[in-house]
Amino acid sequence: MNWLNDIKWDSQGLVPVIAQELGSKDVLMFAWMNREALQKTAELGRAVYFSRSRGKLWFKGEESGHVQTVHEIRVDCDNDVLLLQVTQTGHQPGIACHTGRHSCFFSVLRDGQWLATEPVLKDPKSIYP
Repeated sequence: MNWLNDIKWDSQGLVPVIAQELGSKDVLMFAWMNREALQKTAELGRAVYFSRSRGKLWFKGEESGHVQTVHEIRVDCDNDVLLLQVTQTGHQPGIACHTGRHSCFFSVLRDGQWLATEPVLKDPKSIYP
């Protein structure tokens, strides 16, 4: 897997990843991958991340059912950030955020305050029992 050697992994062996919705171009979330997660993502065509809090691979949607089908994997010009072009499945419109929202980037700074600008599409308590 020579292409994996082209990635500039950080000191913990991780690389930051941005998931972007293929059709709308919405930025859905930010996460991390290690070598194994990136290799599995490329092999399966499904987003697999590395959970720093759990210290293990995290197959997006394994608990929530909100899977990300990966259409394309891009690397930036410095080879130290990845961009996944994904289709978010499991609920329509797609839910990528553990808060039950479409995107994890739902808060906007306005007048010195963070304001939620996207609705909760599904109660997180019903997603993560």
